Amino acid sequence: MTMEPVALADPATAGGEAPDDAPSARQKTGMFHRAIRQPITLICLAILALQVVVALAAPWIAPHDPLHPNVQHRFEGPGAEFLLGTDDLGRDTFSRLLYGTRTALIASAQSVAIGLVLGVSLGLFVGYRGGWWDRIGMRIADVMQSIPALLLALALVAVIGNGLGKAMLAVGIIFAVSFMRVARAVVLAERERLYVDAARVLGLRSSSIMFRQVLPNIAPPLIVQASIALGTALLIEATLSFLGIGVDATAVSWGSMLDASRQHVSEQPLLAILPGAAITLSVLVFNLLGDGLRDASSPRGVGGKKVKRPKTVEGDDAPAAGGAVNGTAKAAGRHAAPEAAPADALLTVKDLTVSTATGAELVSKVSFHIGKGETFGLVGESGCGKSISAAAILGLLPKGVGVTGGSVTLDGTELTSLSGERLRQIRGRRIGMVFQDPISALSPVHTVGRQLTDAIRAHSDLSKAQAEERAIELLSLVGVPAPRKRMLDYPHQFSGGMAQRVVIAGALACDPELLIADEPTTALDVTIQAQVLDLLAGLRDRLNMSLLLITHDLGVVADLCDRVGVMYAGQVVEVRDVRGAFTSPKHPYTEALLAAMPHGEDSGETLATIPGRVPPAWDWPKGCRFHPRCSYAVDDCKSGFIPLDDGVRCRRAVELKLEGAR
Repeated sequence: MTMEPVALADPATAGGEAPDDAPSARQKTGMFHRAIRQPITLICLAILALQVVVALAAPWIAPHDPLHPNVQHRFEGPGAEFLLGTDDLGRDTFSRLLYGTRTALIASAQSVAIGLVLGVSLGLFVGYRGGWWDRIGMRIADVMQSIPALLLALALVAVIGNGLGKAMLAVGIIFAVSFMRVARAVVLAERERLYVDAARVLGLRSSSIMFRQVLPNIAPPLIVQASIALGTALLIEATLSFLGIGVDATAVSWGSMLDASRQHVSEQPLLAILPGAAITLSVLVFNLLGDGLRDASSPRGVGGKKVKRPKTVEGDDAPAAGGAVNGTAKAAGRHAAPEAAPADALLTVKDLTVSTATGAELVSKVSFHIGKGETFGLVGESGCGKSISAAAILGLLPKGVGVTGGSVTLDGTELTSLSGERLRQIRGRRIGMVFQDPISALSPVHTVGRQLTDAIRAHSDLSKAQAEERAIELLSLVGVPAPRKRMLDYPHQFSGGMAQRVVIAGALACDPELLIADEPTTALDVTIQAQVLDLLAGLRDRLNMSLLLITHDLGVVADLCDRVGVMYAGQVVEVRDVRGAFTSPKHPYTEALLAAMPHGEDSGETLATIPGRVPPAWDWPKGCRFHPRCSYAVDDCKSGFIPLDDGVRCRRAVELKLEGAR
């Protein structure tokens, strides 16, 4: 797939760009730079680095052969020739400590690496997939963890044989169970977050979502678990060597040194103190280092303190002149166009029913269509089923909820029957989505440039460099100042308005035919709301795409939409062109919404309200679902199914004369 260039905003009006080689403070906000700002973490890193150097250089810095006995020098104290004395066979204690460091680090790294690769991969898979995979995986983990770790290690060593490598393989299998449980527990919560849905909407593969999106976000608890496991592995290796089933006679271990010293403590106390102190110090370093790396892994700050935000470009939330729209079209004029025939529609939703596993219908027989290049508004109170309908269109319904009736057709392609790879090709490439909370829709541990680049490459054969240039174009298109610099920023470094622009840029990554905007301005102040809505209107006209706008704000509908669908209690109760819905509504609920909309001339008047509340999905009323709150309800409204007839779901639609917007 080739990416066609689009008209871009004028960089000069978008805040300008610094030269590519200009230094940026943002480049120094990585995990390593945050870690070295923590004194304790820095000390632990220094000690660990020293241990690694000692382990690698042991053959060159050790003054004696650690395995060569010399009985003439048994139990000598510290001196010039033997810095820390000798043991019962005359072997140099200092040299043995150096070689023991190598054994400790290799053993810990081997076992934890095995545990991480196996355990995290399995935990990601069963946690993300859920269902039977999760149940089977956790029952196996329960059985494994019911056996004491050291006992299981001894049993595995007895089966696969003695030796350091085999012993650490056994320990790694034990650790894999712990890593699996931790990863699975965090993924269960993480998979419900908005940025995961956003990644699925962008069409990323399940493997990419798991390993490139979810895994970095669950890294902090895994880092802590790994640091604990490193210390535990060192202790287990020392224990096995102490028992004589770890390292063989050709290697040196701190555990075997402790074993050799236990009969000679009174003659040479250092024989037990030195390896014991080395084990204690190493375990403490691993644990403290894990805590420090956990804190540093969050780009928001170190040790609970926020990193100072880089100076923002002046006019951060101001729209770029080249990308702004000169006002949005009003309801008059454009809304007078005749309604497009369903045969020409880009998206057709017909009798869509979504139910839970218990049988409760969240939406019932929802029907509407969106023409090519048209903006369709979906309005109603919270709990009416607007977002669930959008999720059903994209195949993003939560676990235990599914489409149980009806159809969703995108330009002749039935979406409800698609799954897996075929549905992924639709998301992002043909349908984009803008979520109401932009910060939650972006992964907090990735730069916005990385996230946009991943979305672009998921549907194209562009190289990484080409995808980055395309991402810069998209950021410029949506009016983000200095887009090349801001590619390196994390989501928390953006204001609400700028973050929403980034989300819009991601939704436009592959030039979708339909853009679904679910309450795109809810979390923004009034001024920024207007800028984002103008941006959406301008992009719709410029890219000739259709727009499904989900909102509570009837003013936005009047300003931006061609037609509107009013939803109540899981049903579409009225579908009209905007002018008709505002001037002569046919359903009492539409009239009630219009009456509750604030007006400038209402100063001093009490704002109209709708009595009662939207009932829950398991308690939908019989007949017209609005009748308990409707002042026009009669007995005939309280029973039987009421169809959507001529764009309205009301038995009294013909006889009622309802008041429109003032």
